[in-house]
This record gives sequence, C-alpha cells and structure tokens, in this order.
Amino acid sequence: MSHAKSREVTLAAKITDELSHALDALRQAWKENPAAIPKGLSCSESLAGDFVLVAAESAFVTLPGACVIKGIGAIELLGPDPAFDEGAKSKSLILKATAEGWRFSVKFLPPIVRERNAR
Repeated sequence: MSHAKSREVTLAAKITDELSHALDALRQAWKENPAAIPKGLSCSESLAGDFVLVAAESAFVTLPGACVIKGIGAIELLGPDPAFDEGAKSKSLILKATAEGWRFSVKFLPPIVRERNAR
C-alpha cells in the first residue's frame, strides 16, 4: 500500500513589524553563529540566495488564525482555512525571505485514510 507524500501549502499571511525585526535579527545571528539558533529551528540559504527558516513541529504552535513561533513571534493567517489538515503529521513551518517579501508555507504528511471493505 502506498502512502501519500508530504504536501506543501502556501499560506496567506500577514507579517507585523515586530516579527519582521525578529526574523531579521535571527538571520543576522545565524550568519554570525549558526549554533546560536534555538532548538527546533533551522536556517539555510536557497540557491537564489534567499534566507530560509524552517520551524519544526516542536518550535511552533498553530492557533485559529495564527502560527506562533516560540521565541520569535506570531504570523497572522488570512482566511478561514486551517493551516494543516486534521490528523496531519510531521508538520513544518517554512518562512522564506524573497525579493517580494516573506513567503510562508507549511509542509506536512497528510493523514493516512484506510478504506475498509464493507461486506
């Protein structure tokens, strides 16, 4: 039986000035000392030179209308849809600094739905 691969969904989100400053400070700290990044967060640079922050499931909390990254700040989610499918596993929040601004997405494994034979 094959299982679904991970799914990445772009979020419509609003960033505050406080969160923007916290992300810029985190980026600078990462450049100076990569070991200083809090547990559950990982930073990298894309091939295009964009800063990428990945928050593991242990480093953020999803609330109705927001995702809160521990020690960084909150991202206001626009729209009524939840960030993750109910029952999703291996959740990650991905923030990418692009020339157009910050891009937010979530990556997760959708729940496995088993269909039983009805006899």
